[in-house]
Amino acid sequence: MSTDPAVHPANEYGAEVVWSRDGQDFASNRYSRRHVMRFDGGAEVPGSSSPHSVPLPMSDASAVDPEEAFVAAIASCHMLWFLSIAGKRRFIVDHYADSAVGVMSRNAEGRMAVTRVTLRPKAVFSGEHLPTSDELDALHHKAHEECYIANSVKSEMVIEPVR
Repeated sequence: MSTDPAVHPANEYGAEVVWSRDGQDFASNRYSRRHVMRFDGGAEVPGSSSPHSVPLPMSDASAVDPEEAFVAAIASCHMLWFLSIAGKRRFIVDHYADSAVGVMSRNAEGRMAVTRVTLRPKAVFSGEHLPTSDELDALHHKAHEECYIANSVKSEMVIEPVR
């Protein structure tokens, strides 16, 4: 994957997805959905269809499926904005964890989609300047408003901070 600015200007983000048949019987629809997702920084992540969509062994449950990647992208973006905003407000975050969940169901058009994403972030703070409950909610609200990924999706977004 190229990191050359001429290939990917500053406002473009690339990912490469690579799959090969490797001699499998494609015509019978019994081929592996396992693939590799490559990112600009050099990370390679094994990908696959979800076993909920394509049964095992054609799916690989140990790989990341697109639905999981979607939920992780939203949770990661929210966390990064949360950390940035908390730091600017002089709150010291020692640890942050999120058990995010996406729900697949039919959308208003009757198509299968991730229709709801619930974030359950838990931030642990230290120092003398700790956020009140209202300030914590405001941090999450602002992070959600700023998150590029959340601003890009139609799914209902729910933020449920863990206290």
